Amino acid sequence: MSAATGRGGQRLLALCADDFGLAPGISAGIARLAHAQRLTAISCITNSPHWPKTAGLLNGLPDTVDVGLHLNFTEGRPLSTRLARHWPTLPPLPRLIAQAHLRLLPISQVRNEVHAQLAAFNHVLGRPPAFIDGHQHVHHLPGVRRVILDMVEHVQPLPALRNTGRLLGPGAGFKRWVIERTGGRTLERELTQRVIPHNAVLLGAYDFVDPDYQGCMRRWLAELPAEGGLLFCHPGEHLPGDPPDAIQAARKRELAYLGSVAFDDDLAAAGVRLGRVWRTVTETSRPG
Repeated sequence: MSAATGRGGQRLLALCADDFGLAPGISAGIARLAHAQRLTAISCITNSPHWPKTAGLLNGLPDTVDVGLHLNFTEGRPLSTRLARHWPTLPPLPRLIAQAHLRLLPISQVRNEVHAQLAAFNHVLGRPPAFIDGHQHVHHLPGVRRVILDMVEHVQPLPALRNTGRLLGPGAGFKRWVIERTGGRTLERELTQRVIPHNAVLLGAYDFVDPDYQGCMRRWLAELPAEGGLLFCHPGEHLPGDPPDAIQAARKRELAYLGSVAFDDDLAAAGVRLGRVWRTVTETSRPG
């Protein structure tokens, strides 16, 4: 039985909720799903002022739920003083992508920020992350990618890293293409070369507008390969006093569906079980 195949030959799906720590309502919704074992992973934003206040919601999580670091370079303010001098506010994603590919990023300051966000995770939870990824997939961008890969190799135990080199649909074709081509495929090659645990495929990309999240999930489940995969999601509530959230309506739809019996039924109908899918692949072990 392969590492990504569950009991009875079921395919395994890791389900990771992104953006914990971004706002109290988002964190509360994610924590509720995780404590009910509706998720297998939570990815945390630690440069948010809400991170230290909401981290207590992660106490007593089931052993089946991994907690990781969601490195953020596109929303809010930097944690490190050095990057804050260069970028008082973090740049929007299109500008960051352009600067990364033009080799215009302040790499030394980016390195300081990556280590600061990791330190904030370690300080609050008292342990290193089980995995690392990036808010809006920034962890695979040129320059940023090298800083993160070099850092990961010095973290013990070695965390997994989200692979963005192979995104499965259907739907969101252009978005999936952009993610793969702005650094995802290069990241996948380097994860293999460095023998860092990662997911085989990634699912979950959509426009946040489609009101039929259940329909999206059914299509992702149908696309899930035998080796399993990781699906990223963005469930959450919006509480009074929370900051504005461009995808608030989508978060509520995802939260409602992922906590429902309908989700259980869709998993069963597809022959899929929630579980860990991190794997280590070397060049010599890859299928020919």
